Amino acid sequence: MGLLTSKDTDGNVDFSADFHFPMSNKALIIFTRTPQLGKCKTRLAAAIGDEAALEVYKILLNHTAKITEKVTADKFVFYAGTIAQHDVWNNEIFSKKLQIDGDLGVKMHHAFLELFDLGYEKVVIVGSDLFDLTSREIDDAFTALTHNDTVIGPAEDGGYYLLGMKTLNTAIFENKDWGTATVLQDTLKDLKAKSVFRLPAKNDIDHVEDIMNIEVFQQFIPDKLLNRSK
Repeated sequence: MGLLTSKDTDGNVDFSADFHFPMSNKALIIFTRTPQLGKCKTRLAAAIGDEAALEVYKILLNHTAKITEKVTADKFVFYAGTIAQHDVWNNEIFSKKLQIDGDLGVKMHHAFLELFDLGYEKVVIVGSDLFDLTSREIDDAFTALTHNDTVIGPAEDGGYYLLGMKTLNTAIFENKDWGTATVLQDTLKDLKAKSVFRLPAKNDIDHVEDIMNIEVFQQFIPDKLLNRSK
């Protein structure tokens, strides 16, 4: 996959144009941020501390990188902030881009638009805060787009952890209270005229309650909170 991005990965040096050779008709977008102390998983950090929240996020990043490597699609990591040259996202597998400024809807809309403009026919987006998402489920999302306009993975908190489409639907990125329990239902209202395939509901990790029953994360939970949950 050839890619000359509009921002250089080391110094964020501007280039005049993007240059890209699609290797597939499918594109996977991964939204992420470089892990920094005090700047990731802030709601989780309120309960377990900044250092523990950072370690949880690193595990989530490694899990997401591992499963998405296996997905049959061209892969694009969109960073919130500076692009990292040497991190868990292998430069030979993942093309790297920056999220634009704006709310989550603006950021996602721009990412989808950019990849449809590159010629992709099926585009799916995921975040990097699920521990129970698998490569097969992402591949299933692309397969579902063969006979459906849209595919969505509902999150148990009222949002969604995956969204895919064959043509850009601007409305689903507008007039949403991002980060609240109404996002999924409001999005589905915008999709009433479309065929929608729903994946199984999953639990994205934002609060300490979300990691209580996941063994690998229990080492980061204060004993008083663990004991209270038993």
